[in-house]
Amino acid sequence: MLIFLYTLLTFYHLNTKAENTVCQMMGDPEYPLLSKEGDIIIGALFVIHTEISLPSFEFTRKPQHISCSSVNIKDLRLAQTMIFAIEEINKSKSLLPNISVGYKIYDTCGSRLYSMSATMALMNGDDIAAGDRCNEKSPIHAIIGETESSNTVILSRTTEPFKIPVISPSATCDCLSNRKDYPYFFRTIPSDYHQSRALAYIIKHFGWSWVGAVNSDNDYGNNGMAIFLKTATEEGICVEYSVKFLRTEHEKIRNVVDIIKQGTTKVIVAFLTGFEMKSLIEQLGIQNITGLQMIGVEAWITSKSLMTPNSFHVLGGSLGFAVRKIQIEGFADYVMKAFWDTAFPCSFNAKLNCSRYQDLSVVKNYNDDVPEQRFLSYVYKAVYAVAHSLHSLLKCRERDGCEEGLTIQPQQMVEALKKVNFTLKTGDHVWFDSTGGAVAQYEIVNWQQDSDGSFRFKSVGYYDASLPPDQRFVIITKNIIWARGQLEKPRSVCSESCPPGTRKAAQKGRPVCCYDCIPCAEGEISTKTDSINCKQCPGEYWSNAEKNTCILKAIEFLSFTEVMGVVLVFFSLFGAGLTALVAILFYSKKDTPIVKANNSELSFLLLFSLTLCFLCSLTFIGRPTEWSCMLRHTAFGITFVLCISCVLGKTIVVLMAFKATLPGSNVMKWFGPAQQRLSVLAFTLIQVLICVLWITISPPFPYKNMRYYHEKIILECHLGSTIGFSVVLGYIGLLAVLCFVLAFLARTLPDKFNEAKFITFSILIFCAVWISFIPAYVSSPGKFIVAVEIFAILASSFGLLFCIFAPKCFIILLKPEQNTKQQMMRKT
Repeated sequence: MLIFLYTLLTFYHLNTKAENTVCQMMGDPEYPLLSKEGDIIIGALFVIHTEISLPSFEFTRKPQHISCSSVNIKDLRLAQTMIFAIEEINKSKSLLPNISVGYKIYDTCGSRLYSMSATMALMNGDDIAAGDRCNEKSPIHAIIGETESSNTVILSRTTEPFKIPVISPSATCDCLSNRKDYPYFFRTIPSDYHQSRALAYIIKHFGWSWVGAVNSDNDYGNNGMAIFLKTATEEGICVEYSVKFLRTEHEKIRNVVDIIKQGTTKVIVAFLTGFEMKSLIEQLGIQNITGLQMIGVEAWITSKSLMTPNSFHVLGGSLGFAVRKIQIEGFADYVMKAFWDTAFPCSFNAKLNCSRYQDLSVVKNYNDDVPEQRFLSYVYKAVYAVAHSLHSLLKCRERDGCEEGLTIQPQQMVEALKKVNFTLKTGDHVWFDSTGGAVAQYEIVNWQQDSDGSFRFKSVGYYDASLPPDQRFVIITKNIIWARGQLEKPRSVCSESCPPGTRKAAQKGRPVCCYDCIPCAEGEISTKTDSINCKQCPGEYWSNAEKNTCILKAIEFLSFTEVMGVVLVFFSLFGAGLTALVAILFYSKKDTPIVKANNSELSFLLLFSLTLCFLCSLTFIGRPTEWSCMLRHTAFGITFVLCISCVLGKTIVVLMAFKATLPGSNVMKWFGPAQQRLSVLAFTLIQVLICVLWITISPPFPYKNMRYYHEKIILECHLGSTIGFSVVLGYIGLLAVLCFVLAFLARTLPDKFNEAKFITFSILIFCAVWISFIPAYVSSPGKFIVAVEIFAILASSFGLLFCIFAPKCFIILLKPEQNTKQQMMRKT
């Protein structure tokens, strides 16, 4: 407990000692470049010079002052705008009446080291009177600056402990929108969040999917590029390369130019400050790299100093976002005379050493750049925002003036800035959103050259984040002049679009925008450009030759009109006609011995059944229907059984006739004409019964076979019941085998004209045909299955016709002398 009390007393003693300490400035004071005393002081930091000469830091003697050179006309105009606005406020009777506003403007020379020194000078003041205490508040009420985001980050972090508000007219880094890290930062220019996203949208709008990216290696460039890359990925844009550099890294700049030169993209997003852009242009010009379509940002896209004949050779046709251009009434005249007469130190202070102002005098009579200076209005807004905040804190009234003796704390100033809401005489509405920023409003400008050779920034559209999403982005493409003065928009893709009928296939190890176009597989289509996948056509459809639409599959069946169908029809009709001629011949010679032999009735029945066999093959040709499917198989089965039954009957008759010639034989009475007819009828009825059962239980039906061919449909007759078809064929085979066995047994009978020999040959051919039919039937595709079946029918029918009837027709027509009873009965 005693230790705790002792510690508290020690801290109290140290704090009291610190409060009573007299402040002493260490080192020489830093003086502002431009200043004016007033009741209220506004500080500012601008890069009025760009080149810096650092002293040697040998730590053996006191460091010398940093010297700056090379006037930055852009930031000089910002400083002049600030002074112009303050002069307006001091003359105003409605804003801060009876209060004089002063300023202290420091030149940071673009150096972070100098920026820190200037910041400390702003907060401390450049003169400390004897007896001043260290607990005094800062002499300034707000700081306007800096112009670069990286330096603004340093400035905001330095002033944060003192709660001094910082208002930047041109620091756009989205990182500064974080109110937790930068609670006292404000800006009158929009954040890069919207600009970075808008860059991706404009690239998407023009159909560029393959771009390069270059950015400044600082907070401004790195944060802006990070947002762009994220949005580009979301929008399907691929970045071939993303490189960064600082203007002081000369070797790195050359490497960046080499990467650009080797790249294949023709569109480059340049998220650079004006200084880095100048360095890049110089290197691109040295290596004569032209024809690149640059997409720029507000930091350089309207920089008048960059638009020279040499740079236009590289950057002509550049497109980018610029802050809105607002003309401040009277400012152009002010920078020509009033500033140099009243605000320029060397004009009224004879004792001042004017050597540091010599280079500023060079631009005394120059104001051609003023119309294109787009950042001036943002400084103008910042000064008026501070003035309106002070006006409310000092409780100013137009007639009564402002209350005297009020002490303004930095935190009060911050809160007042958050509530600022007013309209300038230019028509601009000024207020700060929850992040301390302004509404994003950009013009889209294009670098163009007029017919007289002069250069200009032509407005070709706008982006306004305050509008609804579908109205924010407007661009007039016909007004754009592209790189190299082309009127036609350049193309920048890693791979050309895949047309319908193909799909995209990613290239291994490369971005998604780099792909090959692979034709869709058979039966698959793609109907739109750049399809990722091909889709399968429905079952009865197939892809066309271009693979971009599904068409009905070709239906294949054995048609009467095709060559194969015509040939088979011809042979079917030829066989039926030939059989009919044989029947006519036999009928005309029915009383001759050769016709009467072996029962002429069975011969006519056999010829009738052979005619049906030939004709039943026609049912296999043509488009299958329910009736044709049932008819073709049943007609085939029944007619062939009728045919084989007749042959079997004739075979039995031959055997019985031989037996009847033996002494004491009486077998013919058991197999007379009536029994022959009955046997044929019985054998046929069995097949009819089998067919009826087959059709009743599971009949054949038309079937679209899509398994054998993918690209066409085979319209065929499905058997319905394989067992039924097998029984029909098996029964025919059984009769054929029985007939063959009996005919084989009767082949050696001693008759001169032994019909059993011919029956044996005919049945042998019949069996050979149908045995060979089975493997051919199984292996034949599509309509050839039907053709093989028809061929088997015709071949077996012709075999029976020729083997059984050809010898008899030969004798009837060519050897009539042998057509006698004596010749038929003569023994061998």
